[in-house]
Amino acid sequence: MTTHGDQSALRVGDVMSGELHTIDGLATVAEAMATMRRLRISSLVVNRGHDDDELGMLTVTDLARDVVTQDRAPERVNVYEVMSKPALTVQSSMLARYAVRLLVQFGVSRTLVVDEQGEPLGLVTVRDLVLGLSET
Repeated sequence: MTTHGDQSALRVGDVMSGELHTIDGLATVAEAMATMRRLRISSLVVNRGHDDDELGMLTVTDLARDVVTQDRAPERVNVYEVMSKPALTVQSSMLARYAVRLLVQFGVSRTLVVDEQGEPLGLVTVRDLVLGLSET
């Protein structure tokens, strides 16, 4: 069993997925859905539009809430209209137990992991964090 000392030192970077898939905010939701289906993923990082812009996140929950249940045509809606922006981010060096608290507090299942300069490194989910903390 993991000792409390080891468990408390687990960092976001230890359990994050380094695989990131991006999309442009001007892409259509239909394009985003096709990409998600093809890659078998449930979120996309939305690229910055310019240097002073922030990263966005598009999830299947966004699509369900803002497109499907609203009977909007996916080919007529742009990603920027339904994405979350700015995306919630955590640094890879953050302790996993604090990242869990943050995600729960904001009611999200995943967040973007960034380096000290705010550049994206990967994604981490509540599942990754909780199961990482419970490893034996």
